[in-house]
Amino acid sequence: MGFFLETVFGGLMTGMLYALVALGFVLIFKASGVFNFAQGAMVLFAALAMARFSEWFPQWLGFDSAVLANILAFLAACGCMFAVAWAVERFALRHLVNQEGITLLMVTLGITYILDGGGQLLFGSATYKIDIGMPKDPLVVLGDTFEGGLLLSTEDLYSALAAAVLVAMLTLFFQKTRTGRALRAVADDHQAAQSIGIPLGRIWVIVWTIGGLVALVAGIIWGSKLGVQFSISMVALKAFPVVILGGLTSVPGAVAGGLIIGMGEKLSEIYLGPALGGGIENWFAYVLALVVLLVRPQGLFGDRIIDRV
Repeated sequence: MGFFLETVFGGLMTGMLYALVALGFVLIFKASGVFNFAQGAMVLFAALAMARFSEWFPQWLGFDSAVLANILAFLAACGCMFAVAWAVERFALRHLVNQEGITLLMVTLGITYILDGGGQLLFGSATYKIDIGMPKDPLVVLGDTFEGGLLLSTEDLYSALAAAVLVAMLTLFFQKTRTGRALRAVADDHQAAQSIGIPLGRIWVIVWTIGGLVALVAGIIWGSKLGVQFSISMVALKAFPVVILGGLTSVPGAVAGGLIIGMGEKLSEIYLGPALGGGIENWFAYVLALVVLLVRPQGLFGDRIIDRV
């Protein structure tokens, strides 16, 4: 039972990190109706900016405080993601108002390659580290209940907690604020939102900035765990089945989908891997997403789409 609970807790904490990346997809789709294939590239770009600025600021300003370097690097990376959001709206989305969804989808593919290439051009293509001081020593809990206790990753625990706080804040933002309601109105109908005075360009800058900040937090966490390298953008591939499972329009669905997939892939690898030959963790999420698409195409928590004919 102790080993089973360790596996479950490890899967849930990994699932929260998947959910954090998936949240970027949900936020932009929920507020603009655009499925953003560039989210993985945004995670890479933001992580590169954070890693490199944390190295450059002490050299430029002549100090050696890691805390100050991380604070300044975070603010500079936030500025970079705002600049990306402004550029996307100014040079792409502004000219594609009321276009078909497939057109906007192809634009996000182009943005992906621009961010991938531009990020490595500006910040370099080596492997960099992000050190924000998260503890990496394992944590032993429930020592009196189970022999030897349960061994948990402290780093994963702090990461999952940060992701949970961010998800809660964004949920409140969308549900309780005027700007959040305006974002949802734009997603429902661009023309109707414009007709009642909602500034479409400003709303798109806001939502892409929020998506960029979510990508920055995800990039910091994944960069701290794995190092900042080109492959970090591939984390977004694991977020696709999370979004499909939870629903493209549901912030809580992104969280639930991440938890289900994170826990499911760990349990399946441990308990089914020996019988099926291993490697289940690599494809479990996609098979589960396929099954959900066949039964409930809008996802577990997605909105039903009803068209009048």
